[in-house]
Amino acid sequence: MITWLRAHLSSRSRSRSLPAAALLAPQQSALHHTPLAGAPYARLYQQSPWVYVAVNRISEAAALVPLRVFRQSAAGRAEIPDHPLLRLLNAPNPHLSRFELIEQTVGALELTGNAFWYLAGDAQGRPVEIWPLPPERVSVVPDSARYLRGYVYELDGQRIPLEPEEIVHFRRWHPASDYYGLSALEAARLAVSSDRAMAEWNYQTFGQENGVPAGIVSIREFVSDADFERIKRDWKASYGGGQRRTAFLRGGGIEWHDIGLSHQDLDFLKGRQAHRDEILHIFGVPTGLISDNATEANATVAERLFIERTLYPKLVRIAQKITADLLPFWEQHGEAAFDDIRPTDAQARLAEIHAASAALSINEIRERFFALPPTPWGNLPPDRPSAAVPAGPLSPSVTMEA
Repeated sequence: MITWLRAHLSSRSRSRSLPAAALLAPQQSALHHTPLAGAPYARLYQQSPWVYVAVNRISEAAALVPLRVFRQSAAGRAEIPDHPLLRLLNAPNPHLSRFELIEQTVGALELTGNAFWYLAGDAQGRPVEIWPLPPERVSVVPDSARYLRGYVYELDGQRIPLEPEEIVHFRRWHPASDYYGLSALEAARLAVSSDRAMAEWNYQTFGQENGVPAGIVSIREFVSDADFERIKRDWKASYGGGQRRTAFLRGGGIEWHDIGLSHQDLDFLKGRQAHRDEILHIFGVPTGLISDNATEANATVAERLFIERTLYPKLVRIAQKITADLLPFWEQHGEAAFDDIRPTDAQARLAEIHAASAALSINEIRERFFALPPTPWGNLPPDRPSAAVPAGPLSPSVTMEA
């Protein structure tokens, strides 16, 4: 039994017992109730290879980036290595790891534009477990006075009310909704549907039960019903298998007419490639990351674009939501931030350090560019360090050259 997170509100009782694991109910179907129409999103993810590739690349890459908690003070920004939030994220609940939690959260954001965390708390009102809820089962309850009244979790006809403090709602911006996010999959729906239709046609073309005949066998002379059935039976027995065979006919009374459309006429390859590129671009995954023909330079540029313009902004969104909704449960809540994984230009960085050395001291350069602590000999600009270095055989050499 897990206590619902309500103790931090003075107007609410100190405990409310409800099995949090029942919310996930693995034996139940997730397709019964769809406030966000989540079931079609799930089916598209299962049936479209490019949606699967894009969502997996983003969610798995996001789950690999470490999250840290920092405290702001007059002395600067200091990391809190053993913050309770980090311990909670490392073990969100008995059945989930940190990687799986972030992977599911980012995946839900990509597919539905929304992700929900249910916070299970102790008697002191602090979260002790995090349970990601399927977005298609959660509905937002607006409030004219407070903007948000709460949430409703639906499962098998049961409607479970949840307070705003019990849910962390991650969402992407939606221009037509104040309460729900817009998924990238919604923008890519037409391209995904077209690609699936082409794949289905391609499958039916080579399938045994395809709807379009490969050709027509025309019998010039009139034959009886018995002969007609015999000819059909013999034809199927000789040429009706899955392999392509050559027909040998005796006599001139039977003709073959080819009516099939070639794949060159339909231009399947280029059409599916265009759909692939469109879907991946909507999700922000450069084609250079998955293309077999990409050169090393193209792959490097694609990876940099993916990290800078796709992955890192998503991590910032999640970290700031965690800072706003989760960290206030602890007294020294600080600030949550994922590691800055954006690649840097070494030459540009050296030029920036060189330009800053004219106005900053060694300690300031150490702190700003290298995250190093100050030193007793670093209070002067880099071009005059000797005056600050104490005399002695073990004095460090701090001479910097442009």
